[in-house]
Amino acid sequence: MSDDMLQKMQTLAAQALEAARKAGAEAADVLVTGGESVEVDVREGALEHLERSDGMSLGLRVLMGQRQAVVSVGDPEHMNLLDAAERAVAMARAAPEDPHIGLADASMLAREWPDLDLEDTGGLPDAETLKERALAAEEAALAVKGVAKSVGAGASASRGLVFLAASNGFAGGYARTGFGISAAVIAGAGADMQRDYAYDSQTHLADLRTPEDIGREAGERAVQRMNPRKPESLAGAPVIFDQRIAGSIAGHLASAINGRTVARGASFLKDSLGERIMPEGMTVVDDARMPRGAASRPFDGEGLPTARLNVVEDGVLQAWLLDLASARQLGLNSNAHARRSLTAPPSPGASNFHIANGSASREELIGSVKQGLLVTELIGMGVNTVTGDYSRGASGLWIENGEIAGAVSELTIAANLKDMLRNITAADDLRFVGATNAPTLMIEGMTIAGQ
Repeated sequence: MSDDMLQKMQTLAAQALEAARKAGAEAADVLVTGGESVEVDVREGALEHLERSDGMSLGLRVLMGQRQAVVSVGDPEHMNLLDAAERAVAMARAAPEDPHIGLADASMLAREWPDLDLEDTGGLPDAETLKERALAAEEAALAVKGVAKSVGAGASASRGLVFLAASNGFAGGYARTGFGISAAVIAGAGADMQRDYAYDSQTHLADLRTPEDIGREAGERAVQRMNPRKPESLAGAPVIFDQRIAGSIAGHLASAINGRTVARGASFLKDSLGERIMPEGMTVVDDARMPRGAASRPFDGEGLPTARLNVVEDGVLQAWLLDLASARQLGLNSNAHARRSLTAPPSPGASNFHIANGSASREELIGSVKQGLLVTELIGMGVNTVTGDYSRGASGLWIENGEIAGAVSELTIAANLKDMLRNITAADDLRFVGATNAPTLMIEGMTIAGQ
């Protein structure tokens, strides 16, 4: 990200805060985002889609006592920021009161922070290079025996910068790059066609898996799903969540310990702080300071310094994910988990949230199962974060006597998340792709509904 863009963003942020002051706001903060991205999709050896984007946007929040409002501006360099600020102030005056809102005290603000290595300085590849990567992924997928056709492959690259400033004196920004590669194919023919995919996304190009590796995985996964059967229903069974989808379990936990959800009493874990919710030895981490992390950030959406947080230690729930408002509502202190968008006030959210590695390998988990399911795909959104009830469609591989016994589909797996967390075992294959991750996970005592 060029110094020129950073300077523009700093200038725009200062102008927006000054406009808010002139419009009568008692306090304000402003988020400015900018950047560029290129995305290429190919299918059957030909370019199917090419998209480029760049630009800058601004989100201004104003506070009037215990009322607040946010306005967003899509082209702040050519818009009247005073008009936007006046509109925001008028909206805030009409908004309902919230006794918990307010900017951070100046003593809480981040003043300096480490370099988290979030920007690959090697520059963005051009569209032709991205096309070559996508074609290489597709070619590798089609080379897998049993693959019939390509659904498509893609490659992307982006660079962006965020700048946050507030009337309490905070000002700071940072750059982030991102690179992605994906492929999806169909194996088999007719009624036995099976589709699967593979992908990777990293902040540095050097950390990205090769197109050939992605394509090969997509092809092998699709072939593995051929000739599925529908097994008999099974109660109290072990279910293994493939590493690719195990992050969804971490995501449900992150939602349940979100400070806003807890403050509203809408979490199945709302009374579990300080209690054991997972087996001994289990650790769950939210690490906003992870170098090169997909969701790393040196400060949160309210300008507070971030830090690594063990939300579960030795199976015991240690903390909620809190921004200022939810912390005030719960009578606690923020742990710098505010996230901010251009169109809404800050709210708590996770950063590089993950279940830590266990000691067993994926193969050892599979080998320990007499009869059960290895889930490779989840369908639907049947999860109730208030009660913890969990019921989702699934497909994957059946396990008999510690061995894979073929593909299965048209299943439903069900349990309660509280019980699932208590009966969870983690493998040792954690890999970070995106913001929420987990190693392969085995959960005992689930219901598998088949025939």
